[in-house]
Amino acid sequence: MDFTALQQGKLLRRYKRFLADVELPTGEMITVHCPNTGAMTGCAEPGSPVWLSRSDSKTRKYPHTWELVETSRGMACIHSAKANQVVREAFVAGVVPGFAGYPDIRSEVKYAGGSRADLLLEGDAGAVFVEVKSVTLCREGSLGVFPDAVSERGRKHLYALRSVLDKRTRAVLFFCVLHQGIDHVSAAGDIDPRYRDALCEVMSDGVEVQAWGARVTPGAIVLTTPLPFTLDPPQAAQEGVV
Repeated sequence: MDFTALQQGKLLRRYKRFLADVELPTGEMITVHCPNTGAMTGCAEPGSPVWLSRSDSKTRKYPHTWELVETSRGMACIHSAKANQVVREAFVAGVVPGFAGYPDIRSEVKYAGGSRADLLLEGDAGAVFVEVKSVTLCREGSLGVFPDAVSERGRKHLYALRSVLDKRTRAVLFFCVLHQGIDHVSAAGDIDPRYRDALCEVMSDGVEVQAWGARVTPGAIVLTTPLPFTLDPPQAAQEGVV
């Protein structure tokens, strides 16, 4: 996924969930859209270098969108919806092994009583429903955890995935790690124990989990490497957030 001419700035503050104030290199202060509803722990520190895209839409109150941030542990993409595009491109390119039998790919497909699958892969082998989650919460020991806030919606998605399982239908929870400081992933049971327990439950019933890292730069984001996933983090990694 390529970016086009991102503009750099310095984060002053994030507030009201969807807004942030940024200082441009010229000294001008602007308000930008923050496309992330999570806590953004470790990714919204005042003074951090950030990168912004700009929309030419005349209907937008704030034309700039916050895309990237340089954290103390490396570059991260805070625009969580970008994960869907990055993962789709990886499936199209055949980067993710084990899905060659599903060449047809659609996005935002309604299923399971009103839910929407981020991706639906189809082919002679059957179908695969894919729910993509962006991971940016980086803890000690390069551990990435999800979610970064209590997520009833995320728990609903887990049960929707389980509901489609049959002999010709797979369901995959895909953790797209958009933080360069993360090299393994776990559920954040301390933040949302109900999500952790639901994930354990649906995994036991056949929902698959994939975790992949990405190269994040102001020029592009590209899925690169499968990462280890464990339901619960190592004890040493549960004690701090960077």
